Amino acid sequence: MQFGGMQKNSFIDYPEKISCVLFCQGCNFHCPYCHNPELVPKQKKGEQSGISEKEVLDFLQSRRKMLDGVVISGGEPCLQTDLPDFCKKIKEMGYPLKVDSNGSRPEVLRSLLEKGLADYIAMDIKSDLRHYAPLIRKNTGESFSEKIRSSIRLIMESGLPYEFRSTCIRPLLSEKILMNICELIRGAELYALQQFQPDKVLHPEFFEGKDYIFSAAELEKFRETAEKNVRQCIVR
Repeated sequence: MQFGGMQKNSFIDYPEKISCVLFCQGCNFHCPYCHNPELVPKQKKGEQSGISEKEVLDFLQSRRKMLDGVVISGGEPCLQTDLPDFCKKIKEMGYPLKVDSNGSRPEVLRSLLEKGLADYIAMDIKSDLRHYAPLIRKNTGESFSEKIRSSIRLIMESGLPYEFRSTCIRPLLSEKILMNICELIRGAELYALQQFQPDKVLHPEFFEGKDYIFSAAELEKFRETAEKNVRQCIVR
């Protein structure tokens, strides 16, 4: 596993649990608002990762009585070829495990679910399927769209606690785009609308001179619209 960092204690990343958050190195999306830009590049061959797998496992072993769970985030965890083996090691320690994903690798999610290696799944939905390109991913198409749809179906049919979430910025979200997203996740247990935090981002030039932030009133209107299509919608 290639880790870019670790947050030893979090009270917000795993619902109702004190968790350790592990950040995988490398992502196949390039969201302009990404607040972990240092995690986007893949680790180069021969390059040493920010933290070793042994360090992570040793830490988790030492905190078994202090932590309630573990979150594997990114970057994109499902790009890591040894993710299932690593998840198994965490589960063998007795930790509940939450996996964050962008949904681009449904075959990996399927493997985790079939092997019982995840207890909670959170999937980011960046926009509706027509608006991923070019801001999130240069090349999309029917194959890409089906992968996102497959991941949504797998998660919703898993029987596990889960959530879908979208970061709210223009032009990746609008009333029409929100309705298209709701069609994809209709009946979902939880959909979280996340307010954009203008801190460090992957592409700061994207935001120069643009009105990209939604007001609290606009987000509440989005929440009311989404909640007609999902079981619960919250604003974070």
